[in-house]
Amino acid sequence: MDDAKAIAPQELIEQARAQKAAQQEDEGTPLSVRIRQRVVASGGQYFSNDNIAEHIREGELDELQQEVEIRMRGVLESLVIDIENDHNTQDTARRVAKMFIREVFSGRYHAPPPVTEFPNAAKLNELMIVGPITMRSACAHHLCPIMGKVWVGVMPNEHSNLIGLSKYARLIDWVMSRPQIQEEAVAQLADLLQEKLRPDGLAVVLEAEHFCMHWRGVKDNQSKMVNSVMRGSFLNDSVLRREFLALMQTSAR
Repeated sequence: MDDAKAIAPQELIEQARAQKAAQQEDEGTPLSVRIRQRVVASGGQYFSNDNIAEHIREGELDELQQEVEIRMRGVLESLVIDIENDHNTQDTARRVAKMFIREVFSGRYHAPPPVTEFPNAAKLNELMIVGPITMRSACAHHLCPIMGKVWVGVMPNEHSNLIGLSKYARLIDWVMSRPQIQEEAVAQLADLLQEKLRPDGLAVVLEAEHFCMHWRGVKDNQSKMVNSVMRGSFLNDSVLRREFLALMQTSAR
């Protein structure tokens, strides 16, 4: 037996160790804690606008949703709401948990949508603008809705990739379906599109209304926030930048 252990391939030893470690996970430990432990062990982070899908195993989203539901029931009870007898809120915790995990924050828990990239066979090198694309998110400070529109400007080169128009909307939704800060969200989106497209220039403009201002605080329902990221030729060529902004304003009408 000892000789068999000594000559076992290293990869089999590592697999056995990994299996043993998985089996030793305390079943009484909440799933959220176990996921956090995996993220930390990998050297990652789990900020509100991070994607942690690679640390979630098959079937665990159902368990995580159940955990959120239990904790949400505690929140409602702490708000002194009779969730046992109030017909309006008896099922609210389940609805909210499902909404957070499966819908409004789904960009944290799901892998990026599949996007087929096509080579620029025609060697297109003219300005392309996509938008306005409707975006929906939530403020990381108050979890209030953020609603707005995104415009994307692309200056391709012969080595760039092209993607279908609907894929812009899917990628935007994936990034925005997390608790976000608008300044960080527009940068995340620009990074993602830069990686997918590899263009000469990239411009992203995000205009949004924040319900943390409309619904609470100053309760100003007129204000909007606009952020832009300009990279490559859009940053270096003021004529191209002005053309993009002018055409963007035309499409916004």
